[in-house]
Amino acid sequence: ELSLSLPPAVTAASGMDALTQLIEAFVSPHATPITDIFCREGITRAATALPRAFSHPDDLAARADMAFAALLSGLALANAKLGAVHALASPLGGLLRAPHGALCARLLPFVSSTNITLLRATNHHSHLTSLSRYAEIARLANAGSSPEDAAAWLAQLSELLLIPPLSAHGLSPNHFPEIIRHALAASSMKGNPVPLTADHLHIVLSRAL
Repeated sequence: ELSLSLPPAVTAASGMDALTQLIEAFVSPHATPITDIFCREGITRAATALPRAFSHPDDLAARADMAFAALLSGLALANAKLGAVHALASPLGGLLRAPHGALCARLLPFVSSTNITLLRATNHHSHLTSLSRYAEIARLANAGSSPEDAAAWLAQLSELLLIPPLSAHGLSPNHFPEIIRHALAASSMKGNPVPLTADHLHIVLSRAL
């Protein structure tokens, strides 16, 4: 009930942070059958509840689903790690003093599409498993059946939630080298389903700018 009076922007940012945590834990190479249970339930609930809570802030059922999804996301990330979205969002938040969830929301579609492209370029077993996870995310969200459908859904969701570009928070290309240096050294990067280079992160930041 306390969340009923949240401004829409806070609902969007905090909700997308929870969704990011669920997705990154789900595609992480450190995922387990137990964290998978948390992630599948949380993603399914958030896919419906987050747009509803944003557009109908007095919807108590949607708020309850998002509270539960957020709890599940914490349980998942604590045991399966995070990924490149959070590796980038941490130094970005320190530099820009922007809402953490808003940064995650903006980065999530671009990191996801980059991961999917790289995962498709290899036949490594673990990469194929992670690729299938992105396809499952699309199905859980009723957004299609392919990994690319998942990335497209996340982009559409961010647009629906009016997530601003990173430039709106004051980011410029001059900041990229420092952000990338910190992101590559972040512990969260160890949970990304595929290794990302500085060039990959530069592309992500450029697209999110």
